[in-house]
Amino acid sequence: MTRAAAGSADRDDTRLSLAEVERQLRELLGPEAGGQAKIAAVAAGVGAATLGVVSVYLLGRRKGRRRASVLEIRRV
Repeated sequence: MTRAAAGSADRDDTRLSLAEVERQLRELLGPEAGGQAKIAAVAAGVGAATLGVVSVYLLGRRKGRRRASVLEIRRV
């Protein structure tokens, strides 16, 4: 998007810089916009790690049961 399309047609250069886009986004979103996203990302990471550990545990347990031989002891 050019500056002319954004509403500031009084400037000669028509390219937006990255710093200008970041500044405008910070104005729109406010100072604490990244905090909520960070909390959600950490929660998702913890959930994924927990799910991974539980699934590996259950799969290993199943594999161990399949490999284990059944030993029957009889008294004479």
